Amino acid sequence: MSKGPSYPLSMVQILTMAVEQKASDVHIVPMDRPMFRVDRDMIKLDYPELKPENVKELLVQIIQPYQVEMLKKDLELDFSYAIPNVARFRGNVMFQRGTVAMALRIVPFEVPSLDDLGVLPGVKELCHLPRGLVLVTGPTGSGKSTTLAAMIDIINRERDLNIVTVEDPIEFLHSHKKSTVKQREVGIDTKSFANALRHVLRHDPDVILIGEMRDLDSISIALTAAETGHLVFSTLHTQTAPLTINRIVDVFSEEQRDQIRQQLTGSLQAVLSQQLMPKAAGAGRVMAMEFLKSSTAVKTMIREGKEHQLYSVMQASHAAGMKTMDQSLLDLFSSRTITREEALEKCIDKTEMERLMQRSTVN
Repeated sequence: MSKGPSYPLSMVQILTMAVEQKASDVHIVPMDRPMFRVDRDMIKLDYPELKPENVKELLVQIIQPYQVEMLKKDLELDFSYAIPNVARFRGNVMFQRGTVAMALRIVPFEVPSLDDLGVLPGVKELCHLPRGLVLVTGPTGSGKSTTLAAMIDIINRERDLNIVTVEDPIEFLHSHKKSTVKQREVGIDTKSFANALRHVLRHDPDVILIGEMRDLDSISIALTAAETGHLVFSTLHTQTAPLTINRIVDVFSEEQRDQIRQQLTGSLQAVLSQQLMPKAAGAGRVMAMEFLKSSTAVKTMIREGKEHQLYSVMQASHAAGMKTMDQSLLDLFSSRTITREEALEKCIDKTEMERLMQRSTVN
């Protein structure tokens, strides 16, 4: 059977166009045109609909033969791809309706600074901790990996340490600076996430980056490593600090939970929960961040299972650098950086947020 005509754009051309248009994501789906996500909007390119064979043709331009076999076996594939002098891309391929579809997140070569990201001032201090667990949480697409990359870059530039990362896939590339950085990608440098984590302590790390605490094994290893003198960074798909504590504890069996609370009390240094939202003035997005830092009160509440009271501690600990998500959203609304609608949509307590907004408007 003869092959159909090639698609008028190559995958490199599509990805380069996405970077030029300041997109965050690229979507390639059969029976639709290529799409870019720019800020919150999905924008379709003025090119023909993609046939299933077009998607396959584009896919094989950016993955290796062994990855094709992995996709056939698992029906899912995570991968990374780079275009020199343009950007890196974190890709995922899946089957839907019996055909292949893919999505790619754009990752710039240059690691952004924490100041450029708009994180809270106290976050940089976490990069100078001797040990402990630092978690960056939030929904998919909230910039968790970018925040972690910026923190690792600070450590790399300012401290003489051994950094080991386990990522699936690698997003930002870190060159050796003052520190040494070993980056392991699942599927290329190690057969599995769990296997890499079981061996990570054998590399004599000072700092460990775990791309995601996705299951009981990865959470256990992160807690143990943080408890035994390592500085550990990782992510979770949770929306608030209290929910993050609950998620970690709930992974374990009932009889283990008291012990896990003790481990968290001794090792947890901070939880950063973040969201990205469009700016009121138009193009671009801004970060809202919740910041929970370890303190005597925080440790007591975690140990006693009173996570629901953590918000009260954060609200009362502004001087210590802590901030709730709603306080962060209120600040962005008060400075007219985001709209009232955005703040109310993303807030935790809508009634309280409306009350605070009313007071802010009156003042």
